[in-house]
Amino acid sequence: MTEQTGSDIIYTKVDEAPELASASLLPIIRAFAGAADVSFGTKDISLAGRIIAAFPEGLSEAQRQPDDLAELGELVKSPDANVIKLPNISASVPQLVAAVKELQSQGYALPDYPEDPQTDAEKAVRARFDAIKGSAVNPVLREGNSDRRAAVAVKNYAKANPHRMGAWSKDSKTKVSSMKGNDFFSNEKSSTITDSQAGAAKIEFTHATGAATVLKGDFQLPKGTVVDTTFMSVKALGKFLAEQIEETKADGTLFSLHLKATMMKVSDPIIFGHAVRAFLAPVFEKHGPALDAAGVNPNSGLGAVLDRIAEMHNSAEIEADIAAVMATRPPMYMVNSDKGITNLHVPSDVIIDASLPAVIRAGGKGWGPDGNEGDTNCVVPDNSYAPVYEETVNYFKETGALDPSTSGTVQNIGLMAQKAEEYGSHPTTFEIPAAGTVTLTAANGDVIHTHNVEAGDIWRAASTKEAPIRDWVNLAISRQKAEGCQAVFWLDANRAHDAELIAYVTPMLEAAGVADKFQILAPREATRLALETIRKGENSIAITGNVLRDYLTDLFPILELGTSAKMLSIVKLMNGGGLFETGAGGSAPKHVQQLVEENHLRWDSLGEFCALGESLKFLGETKDNARARIIGEAVDAATQGILDNNKSPGRKVGQTDNRDSHFYFALYWAKALAAQSDDADLAAHFAPIAKTLAENEDKITAELAAVQGAPADLGGYFHTDAAKTTAVMRPSPTLNAIIG
Repeated sequence: MTEQTGSDIIYTKVDEAPELASASLLPIIRAFAGAADVSFGTKDISLAGRIIAAFPEGLSEAQRQPDDLAELGELVKSPDANVIKLPNISASVPQLVAAVKELQSQGYALPDYPEDPQTDAEKAVRARFDAIKGSAVNPVLREGNSDRRAAVAVKNYAKANPHRMGAWSKDSKTKVSSMKGNDFFSNEKSSTITDSQAGAAKIEFTHATGAATVLKGDFQLPKGTVVDTTFMSVKALGKFLAEQIEETKADGTLFSLHLKATMMKVSDPIIFGHAVRAFLAPVFEKHGPALDAAGVNPNSGLGAVLDRIAEMHNSAEIEADIAAVMATRPPMYMVNSDKGITNLHVPSDVIIDASLPAVIRAGGKGWGPDGNEGDTNCVVPDNSYAPVYEETVNYFKETGALDPSTSGTVQNIGLMAQKAEEYGSHPTTFEIPAAGTVTLTAANGDVIHTHNVEAGDIWRAASTKEAPIRDWVNLAISRQKAEGCQAVFWLDANRAHDAELIAYVTPMLEAAGVADKFQILAPREATRLALETIRKGENSIAITGNVLRDYLTDLFPILELGTSAKMLSIVKLMNGGGLFETGAGGSAPKHVQQLVEENHLRWDSLGEFCALGESLKFLGETKDNARARIIGEAVDAATQGILDNNKSPGRKVGQTDNRDSHFYFALYWAKALAAQSDDADLAAHFAPIAKTLAENEDKITAELAAVQGAPADLGGYFHTDAAKTTAVMRPSPTLNAIIG
């Protein structure tokens, strides 16, 4: 629930492991910051919270809660914004359905998710749910461009304590496969909107018979906006998937599909569904009408397909046919081989920016159904960004694995403000109903783009406004000046969209007199250069669009640090505020599972520590608040202490876990504040706290260790019970008494 709306800093309430960690860490933050008169409030952007806010009509007054995401969306447009954003669930349909069922079981009178809405009422409910699913949070909050990099302390620790990297073989059969035509990349058209064209554009589908339907009216395109339209041919997609299944079998490798069904919540679930259909093509050919009648939806994944089939009267026959087909298919890359969860089970289980770097880090290996590692065919249907991964795989085949103890680092400046590029395309993505044409028409009647399409094709439009583009280029100039290292715009002059961006970038660099400090390279060439650079121990700044920002800020941190959860992520909001993101949450579900089973939380809050320090120092700078700056600098010292003394969580029961790391963070934070000389009152306040924490170290760690090994009850997964969660995450009476 929302707390303290007039707070200096907002700390977001989210889901899964990061939210469990907050139950332990946030009381410490509030106690320490409160001594410096800095207040922390919360806003609920969790999946459960957003569902509750969207459907208040059936809920009691006590159950209702405000739309915190909408409120934050307004706050980030203010120069006073100071928000620490933790990773939240970007829900797939199966996750959304599961969250609704859990809330219903807790007494929340919510409607079911209508997978096949027929009535106007069902369509209205579906529209409200669709606004929640996928990456519904980030586009609202990211009113600025991204500056992501490894904090110096984190990078130095990773070099001194390198993580394990899998060995690469020149004979590895692992490869990245993508379409060679008729995909989003090859069909893309792009233009920059002129003054006369600016205003409300429309997207219209014209059937082969001549009947026209407006797919999207009031598509606002201000002057200077770069607008792209493109489509993926489902015929070409089906042919490609069938070929890859056969190639994988012939190569003797694992079949794996890599998409982003959360951020690309309209297009990628459709592509995912086509992959499920392709893998089980004989089953869908034989039982198609019956499966359709039963509401089987392959877009929700193989797991949902099997669950629905199990309810059919002829389930045994269909399941036998599935088993027969699977016996003829190549083995699949597994999400969990012990539980039989395949790469195609749930769209949100395999997210490209986490799944492909994991394969690369492991030396090109994925887990097969037999529990052993094997070479993998990494299928990435669209060719827009697949070359990044293909070049990375090829590079490591040639040169061997990266050595984290000597590698440099790749920072990122990402264009993402105001729903830039493909990640803002959800409202303008359509599955085409029949053969015809799709036309984008400007406000003045100019036909900007036209595509000939066929039934089932996936068509989309995306836009990037001028102000975010210019802000992005200026941020890149500023960052390169601060770092003095190699800086590369990852833009392909032969791609329609990138060519329009280059038309902005080149004159801006020349006008600033810094054109000689930057290179502009296509993603494949930029990937090779970045890998060669960090192998030499040197650094590079990758200046990218929105999707590559997302992909690269997982790929390079996973190679350099072993995880992307430890990145420093600063969003410099365009109106002057700050949004401080705390890293990735892709492994959070497994962490929760372990906590529930054996009361050990291995989530590492290093990302939260880094964001907290930056947020406090930003408050000190923008509000001339010396105490905020002091406690922020002390956070940095505490973070360094965690690393220097190896107090980050371990993976196994009996090792240091998340709660232990929070105790040590509090200890080192208090010591740093007691030792500083800029504010005598703060030093005097924290000296006895530091002393008491240090004197009780053995007692506190014993109390924390005592609870490990037994199951933990959180009272829910998506919507946990607050009292139960507090009891699990704050099990040390001694620490609680000191902190308050």
